[in-house]
Parts: sequence; C-alpha cells; structure tokens
Amino acid sequence: MDWLVAVEGLRARRVAGVIVTLAVVRGHSPRNAGAKMVVSADDVWGTVGGGNLEATAITQARTMILNRSPEPALVTLALDDKAPADFGVQCCGGEITMLLEPVPVVPSVAIFGMGHVGVELARILSRHDLELFMIDSRADMLSDDRLAGLADGSARLHVRHVAVPESVFPDLPPGTHVMIMTHDHAEDIALCDSALRRPELASIGLIGSEMKWTRFRKRLTAEGHCAQELERITTPIGIPGITAKEPAAIAVSAAAGLLLAFE
Repeated sequence: MDWLVAVEGLRARRVAGVIVTLAVVRGHSPRNAGAKMVVSADDVWGTVGGGNLEATAITQARTMILNRSPEPALVTLALDDKAPADFGVQCCGGEITMLLEPVPVVPSVAIFGMGHVGVELARILSRHDLELFMIDSRADMLSDDRLAGLADGSARLHVRHVAVPESVFPDLPPGTHVMIMTHDHAEDIALCDSALRRPELASIGLIGSEMKWTRFRKRLTAEGHCAQELERITTPIGIPGITAKEPAAIAVSAAAGLLLAFE
C-alpha cells in the first residue's frame, strides 16, 4: 500500500500513527534514502529495509504513539556487526538516519448554526488541521459564496444541510467538540438534549445569555438530565474577559476556548 494511502486511512479511522522515512543513507543500506514506512499501534505499511533498523523504527514509533509525542524524532543506526542492536545484526556496512514523524488524531469540531458567529468561527478554525463540520437547517447559510475561502485552509470540511440538525450526531467522530449556535432556540434546545445523550462527545458549547441558559436548564432537567449531565454544557462560550458582542470577537473567543480544550 502506498504510504499516502496508509496515512489517509489512519486519518479517516482516527487512528494515530508515525511516518518513518530513511532521511540519510551513508554507505550501503537495504533501501535507498526516501524509502517510507507507516506504523500504527498494531499495523505496519511499507518497509525501510527490514532487520534491526526496521524493528527499531517500529518500536520507537509505537513508543511515540503511546506517549502522544507531538514532535518528530531522528534515529541514527550503524549497519555493521559491531554496532549495538536490539533486534539482530545487520552488516550492510552503512549508516542510516531515520526521520519519525507523528500522524496524530486531529481534533474534530461541529458548528451547529452557520449564522454571523458560526461563519466567523469556521473561518478561524479552517486554518487549523482538524475535521470541521458545518451544519445548518437553512441552505443559504451554507452557500458557496458564504463559505468562500474556507477550503484554502488546513481543515477538512464537512458541510451538512439538514432539516433536523441533531440527525448529524451519529456521523460525528468520537471526541468531537460541539458548538451550538443556531438561529432558533427550539433547535438549540433539541441539540443540547441530543448532545447530552452522547457521552462520546468531547465538549458541548452553547452560545447565549445567562437568562437563556436558565430557561434551557429548566427544560433539559424536565427532559430527564441531572445536574451533573448539565455541567457538560459550557455557556457562555469562549474565554473569560472578552465581553465584546461583535460576531468576529465572539468567534475569536470561542476559537480560543476550543484551542485550550484540544488535547
């Protein structure tokens, strides 16, 4: 399997991995510089030459995955019978340096409601490496003109126009951060109710005032949610201290709060 296909598969399944590249080859080596291998916690695609060098790379890659190491690492090995080796002797006579690059599970964010604040938040988040879901019951809020420029960023975009926004929840990856900011309080309350019934979500943010939350809390309690469950909802969204009400300012605050929440 091509290494790019392997990496795409890991990302789609939300599985962490490491790309191993023979970065430098001096002298003789089982494979030339540029050879790549992709490693996950329980699988390997491709080869960088087998033997001790490959087993060492796999072991170190899986240690990086276990420790959630965010930074690349360089590993240099001598391929001769006098060099220390944990997984057998290789006597090709050369020396290799391998680059190990983490392929993390990227954050996932779902914005319910692409109004003024929603689209500003999407513009900010689209510049980050993440899965970005944009959901609205109004088709015009998801038009190409309105979302222009978002595809230029690093985020992988998922646009959903649905009459019943909460129907999207089964499609969201585990660990998704949910931001509820629709134009309709009836939609908001339905989304809060559905989100609270999904323990796999990472966080739930609700835009609005204290008065809105007081009313919502009463309604959600009547729907059977206990006080501990209601604590999963953060409202107001964003970070403390930013009190501006312009959509762009609210979006900046909300994005900062999300960045703090990402692991």
